[in-house]
Amino acid sequence: EQLHMVARKLQAGGQRAERKTKIVGAGIEFADYRQYARGDDFRYIDWNLYGRLDKLLLRLFEEEQDLHIYFLVDVSDSMALGSPPKLHYAMKVAAALSYVGLANLDRVSIVSFSDRVTGRFAPTRGKSRIFGILDFFRGATLGGGTDMAAAMRAFVAQTKRPGLALIISDFYDTRGFAEAINILRYAKFEPFVLQVFDPKEAAPQLHGDLTLVDCETGDEKSVTISPAILERYKAALAAYQEQLEAYCKKYAIAQFRTSTSVSFEELVLRIFRTGGFLR
Repeated sequence: EQLHMVARKLQAGGQRAERKTKIVGAGIEFADYRQYARGDDFRYIDWNLYGRLDKLLLRLFEEEQDLHIYFLVDVSDSMALGSPPKLHYAMKVAAALSYVGLANLDRVSIVSFSDRVTGRFAPTRGKSRIFGILDFFRGATLGGGTDMAAAMRAFVAQTKRPGLALIISDFYDTRGFAEAINILRYAKFEPFVLQVFDPKEAAPQLHGDLTLVDCETGDEKSVTISPAILERYKAALAAYQEQLEAYCKKYAIAQFRTSTSVSFEELVLRIFRTGGFLR
């Protein structure tokens, strides 16, 4: 309850809340002065300055409004892998961050996706609504392939008010990630990227002749696992992760990568705060 999420591009919300915007209005914290114009409210004229300078100046105040925060949680088949499953870890993190937003009277929405939008919890505010979010996660349907661009396109088409959009996924999309994130950027959302992976994915303990099966498409490939093959795999995985990191750095997008072996308390209370996402 003492934390809040940091948004670089704060969008104006429809309700008063605890988050300062650059919009001036009926807040209580002084922001600036401007010259009085016909039709302005007399109540905001600084009469003390008028007495000293013989000028009609209007006091402006920072208005505090709610932020719309969207948690986009990947529920494709690849998120079922791991121990604990990557999806369970993603849901715990999303639920914790949802509570941070609700406690600050921000408007929070949950969207599950795979190759499409599979479920949606409508925008809500107030701490008591966390139980509805937990129920939504409990009933979320797992399955399907991954097409992040198609899912983001559908999400943007269904969402009228931009805000902070947090994608929680393993980002295992054969089409790549750039188009999906660009769709959010071009629609004036502020993306945030959290890549979740299982330790066994980073360092698989495999050897010998095996048949690998794609958990989303069912495609099979017979391979002979050797130390050299494992090193090539690790190098390819590291290169993909570095591409995601470089892309996010280029466009000033907050990005984190975490193993499911990292406790979610550690992730939320230390890593996110160190990275400037939570304060």
